[in-house]
Amino acid sequence: MPESSLAERGDRSEEQVSGAKVVAQALKTQGVEYVFGIVGVPVTEIAVAAQGLGIWYIGMRNEQAACYAASAIGYLTGRPGACLVVSGPGLIHALGGMANANMNCWPLIVIGGSSDRSQETMGAFQEFPQVEACRLYSKFSARPSSIEAIPTIIEKAVRSSIYGRPGACYVDIPADFVNLEVNANSIKYVECCMPPPVSMAETSAVRMAASVIRNAKQPLLVIGKGAAYARAEESIRKLVEQCKLPFLPTPMGKGVVPDNHPNCVRAARSRALQFADVIVLFGARLNWILHFGLPPRYQPDVKFIQVDICAEELGNNVRPAVTLLGDINAVTKQLLEQFDKTPWQYPPESTWWKTLREKMKSNEAASKELASKISLPMNYYTVFYHVQEQLPRDCFVVSEGANTMDIGRTVLQNYLPRHRLDAGTFGTMGVGLGFAIAAALVARDRHPGQRVICVEGDSAFGFSGMEVETICRYNLPIILLVVNNNGIYQGVDASSWKEMLNFREAAAMAPPFCLLPNSHYEQVMTAFGGNGYFVQTPEELRKSLRQSLADTAKPSLINIMIEPQAMRKAQDFHWLTRSNM
Repeated sequence: MPESSLAERGDRSEEQVSGAKVVAQALKTQGVEYVFGIVGVPVTEIAVAAQGLGIWYIGMRNEQAACYAASAIGYLTGRPGACLVVSGPGLIHALGGMANANMNCWPLIVIGGSSDRSQETMGAFQEFPQVEACRLYSKFSARPSSIEAIPTIIEKAVRSSIYGRPGACYVDIPADFVNLEVNANSIKYVECCMPPPVSMAETSAVRMAASVIRNAKQPLLVIGKGAAYARAEESIRKLVEQCKLPFLPTPMGKGVVPDNHPNCVRAARSRALQFADVIVLFGARLNWILHFGLPPRYQPDVKFIQVDICAEELGNNVRPAVTLLGDINAVTKQLLEQFDKTPWQYPPESTWWKTLREKMKSNEAASKELASKISLPMNYYTVFYHVQEQLPRDCFVVSEGANTMDIGRTVLQNYLPRHRLDAGTFGTMGVGLGFAIAAALVARDRHPGQRVICVEGDSAFGFSGMEVETICRYNLPIILLVVNNNGIYQGVDASSWKEMLNFREAAAMAPPFCLLPNSHYEQVMTAFGGNGYFVQTPEELRKSLRQSLADTAKPSLINIMIEPQAMRKAQDFHWLTRSNM
């Protein structure tokens, strides 16, 4: 063999690679496209190495928001985003995002730097039992035993995050691994894990479910975000239309079948749940959002058919009539096969349909009456009806806040699946801007031209308001609507606030739910180069939203002042079902 070839082989065998580059390449090999985080000791080099391989790195202002953004990527794309954090406090800040991802069943990878191995138990810089702590908030938590083991651990983390019920996974990288170099030939990258296997329900259970549906007098389909994640929109819409069944979306199930579909009964939600005799749950859990499936919100003898990917979820709180364990899209197709073999339709002129349509009509009329009020300051319904008039049909809607989110959900419509993100199963405040950033990246890369509208209560905006700088730095044309009532749930006007302070200090006198009246949140956006608007009338709102939608190059924040005491219309039941014990 020529001496030159021997020299080349020797050079390759002596090539060194750092732990940071191994982490980055392992993420790249597993199909991770986005990394969110805040750099610092010891993870900066990992972010640099990821960018060098073509992975997008988005530097955030708080690890919690970074983790929320990475988890939203998992929900929107089906492959996990990654959150990169420093040791100790940085990882602790990310735990909220990990818990939220696990509760929402969204895939997420968190990469955390940690103390040098040689300094364990010595009080090292930011030393913390990170692997143990993350086990409470994740499906999988591990530290590679060597740099050579990193690709295997990251492959298992990614695979675990998307297989079965999706969730968060944690990989701990000791500080001394980051810049330590090993022979490149010693690293064996694991091939990208396959998409999750598709499981199907037992045929006998599917036949039984179809029989229960056929015999229902007052049927209802409930479409959860699990159906959205499963990409079941085509099969569920076909089932709705073929069998003429009424359906109700959960908050993030909106858009799986369009909100304006004639079979959507969301405007009669309480009535539909309370009087249905057969309810089919597609990726929706009988938790607090659905009032646990218990009376008085439901009939005592209601029959539930549960369709879920997770066996442990079946039978929670209520014993179901039928359980269909499997991939929601695949199981829905199995149900369709039954109705193809023996066609059946629920009568469109039934008493049940008449009851639902009457309740929808009266609820919609009540909302329109509130929206039509011309008094100032505006109320929630007035704001949302004017916003809905201009919203693009294909936009992403991100929402958080108390009344802002609850009322907005009933007025702002979704027409596409996975185009609504909100506080979710965990009821988490602070998710809005992180979710919006993730949605804007997905829109830019996969749905060019689609806009992101982030609807925030003024209190909710405060949790992660500095991410406005992140939005401006990456030039993401997000439109932020801050619905400002000067408080949490409600506030007081400026004159009442001033009068209170004449008597005592704010900490002794001000109601705990109050925020500073008439705060100019739009100035946070203008401080970083975006467009800011302060609006008090419907005309100003319409104009500012029209201008914001027309500007596809810059982000905007519209600060919308409303009546501090504005509330929801009267409800049949309180939104939160509490124990009677």
